[in-house]
Order: sequence, then C-alpha cells, then structure tokens
Amino acid sequence: MAPEPFSLLLTVYGGDREEYIRAAFRSAVHDQQLRPDEVVLVQDGPVSAEIALCLKELVATSPVEVKFLQLEHNRGLGPALDAGLAAGSHDIVARMDADDIAMPHRFKRQVPLVRAGADLVGAGLLEFGADLNDIVGRRIPPSDPLDIARYSRLHDPFNHPTVVYRRSAVLAAGGYGDLPLMEDYWLFVRMIANGAKVVNVAEPLVYYRVSAGAYERRGGRALLNSELRLQREMLQHGFITRTQYLRNVALRGGYRLVPTSIRRPFYRMLVAPYGARRNRSRERMAASAAKAAASGGRSRGGLRKG
Repeated sequence: MAPEPFSLLLTVYGGDREEYIRAAFRSAVHDQQLRPDEVVLVQDGPVSAEIALCLKELVATSPVEVKFLQLEHNRGLGPALDAGLAAGSHDIVARMDADDIAMPHRFKRQVPLVRAGADLVGAGLLEFGADLNDIVGRRIPPSDPLDIARYSRLHDPFNHPTVVYRRSAVLAAGGYGDLPLMEDYWLFVRMIANGAKVVNVAEPLVYYRVSAGAYERRGGRALLNSELRLQREMLQHGFITRTQYLRNVALRGGYRLVPTSIRRPFYRMLVAPYGARRNRSRERMAASAAKAAASGGRSRGGLRKG
C-alpha cells in the first residue's frame, strides 16, 4: 500500500526576494529526502517582473506537480493560506515560508508522524543571518502535548514555518482566518481546544532567516492591536482565564511597545530558549529518578541479603 501523499504549501508576495524564493523552493522540493507529492504555490497579490519570472521557472522545472494560484489582490498571510489549503489535493500539508531553508530530512522526519495519527507536527528551527554559517539562535518548542497545551496559554507553541498538519483538522478548527500577524497562533490554539493531536519535534528542521528588521517587526501599534484581539478571542472562547488574559495583555502587550533594544534581549532570553530549558529540565528529572531508583535498588538488595 502506497504511503499517504502530502502537499507543500508555499505563499509568495511582493515583498519577498527572488533569490530567497528560489532557495526555499529548492530546499523544500528538489533537495528533500522525502519529496512532497505536489506543491501549492500561492502568489498573494501583484509581484515584480523578476519574481513573476522566478515563479514561472519554478513551476516549469519542478520535479513534482505545482498548482500555481494567483490572487489578484494581496490578502495577507492567513487568507492566502486558506486559499492554498482549498486548492490542494491532499489532507497532509507541509508549510514553508518563502525565505527559509528546509533541512533535507525535514519531511522524512515529520510526515510519518502525521501519517501515524498526529494532526499537527512542528519542529525546532535555527535562526540565521547572512548565510547558513551565521547561526544567531535556535528556537526549540515544547514537545510533550501537555507542555504544548500549557505553553499555548501565553506563547505560540509552534514555529509556524516548520509545521506539517492535516488539512481536515485545520478546517475543523475554522482555518486561518484573518488575524494579521497572529493567524497561526490563533489557529493552533483553536486546534488544541478542538482536540487535535499535537506534537513538536525538538530537533531543528528548518533554517529561519532573521533579517535586520526582525525584532522591529515584533513590535508596533499594528501588532499590538492584533495581540489584543487575539487575547480577547482566547478569553471569549474560554481558552484562557480572566487572570491569564490580564497577565498576557500586560506581558505580551507591553513587549510589543518597548523599544527594540529591550525587545531583542527579552526575546532571546525568555522566548526562544523555552523548549531547550524544558528539555534540559526533563533530562535532569529523568536522571534524578534513575539515580534514585538505582540507589533504592541497592538498598533494598542489601536488606534482602541481610
């Protein structure tokens, strides 16, 4: 019996760079040990002549079928992804951003987990600057389902550019919708609340490009407005308590308004390393339990012998 097929969902808009799009597409299609069975490529609104030519060449030279969807107007990431989900042929869908690099074994590691029963599988990622030799950070998400659910009350528990999911589970939760800059977090929260089976692979499987303006984009009035709307939605749907809502507005809302010089070290210290700290904590607990069991075994053995 042939394994269940899967689609790659990739969106491009006018602000992307041609060379980044080519590198992302090649890494997620040509260079994969487990290639997608199709690519759903969404052009979100008008693009430059250079990007238009790039997309045409990618479609023509792809080793797998490409469904090329051109949206007349720029709708934003959430609506563009919803349009791509509707156009795809397969229930398993892998996400990819147009400026990141997928590691060659990414889909070989994640897709079997969805085939085996998971609805949503994320992974860790490595942040890079000028090139892949310039690693500036890593984001390791919580991997245990209980930790994911707990963490999601305050933070997005998945690195969106790394996820593979079942389209049916996404649609059952209502799809992405239109919550600019927060559409992925809101979707994942609804999937968790809807009973989706979720897991993260702690291993980094994507190189995430960090541009000069990355931390500036994490703040500002527009992002604050989306943040406040997200928190209201989470409260109204019963996903967080009133106390958690007030905490989130204070912490996450304040984070959006502080200067970039403060936002960057705060993110690097508290957000990005979360999964690594959690995994180290679990390893220490397991080691302590093993040590205690071994010590207890020797003691009981001595008593038996006596």
